[in-house]
Amino acid sequence: MENKHVIMIVEDEDAIIEFISVKLELQGYRILKAVNGKEAISFASSHCPDLILLDLGLPDMDGMEVLKSIRSWSMVPVIIISARHEDKFIVTALDSGADDYITKPFNNAILVARIRTALRRGHISKIKNSKVNHPFRFGDLYIDYDRRIVTVAGETVHLTPIEYRIIVLLSINAGTVLTHEFLCRELWGPYVNKSKALRVNVANLRRKIEKDTSNPQYIITEMGVGYRLLEDIDRLQ
Repeated sequence: MENKHVIMIVEDEDAIIEFISVKLELQGYRILKAVNGKEAISFASSHCPDLILLDLGLPDMDGMEVLKSIRSWSMVPVIIISARHEDKFIVTALDSGADDYITKPFNNAILVARIRTALRRGHISKIKNSKVNHPFRFGDLYIDYDRRIVTVAGETVHLTPIEYRIIVLLSINAGTVLTHEFLCRELWGPYVNKSKALRVNVANLRRKIEKDTSNPQYIITEMGVGYRLLEDIDRLQ
């Protein structure tokens, strides 16, 4: 089973959020729902969605403030869905970091196409930034970034979204020690201390990919510093 993309819908109208949820679940996406700005900012850091659909007219704060807050630490693709159709709102949103802007009412097929495009651009950007353009393989561990599939000895490993992001971060930096601070910042943003959550997720990840967690073959703990994913050169030492 593939690790499905997680899409967070930020919308306060039940009918709209349910309509979009049903359509996107049929397309194979996992859905996360936030009904106000505070939830959206909190969920963006705690659940790390792959894409955000953001309404501007939220009950507790303007969607533009949500966008700016998330953009201060994350490059997750954000598509604005709003009834504000004037050019000034569209230009401001795009200049503030939105990846796309769709006005209500919208065509569902167009929405899905825009989502695919934004996810593809986000993926390409990550790959370019990481200088990786091929699957990762070390020993029996195999990661297909395009298909979001992780296998060990040919068997698919089912990961949570956070576990998948951890293994991706470690693999694109294989051989390099990633500090606790770096990993927490990349996973949850700069404003929360999630070191305990990081340890729990790494422990869970190890149970899924390691034969013996007391003698790991892949993820090494650098005491007091962070974690390192081994690479081929480690076998030669």
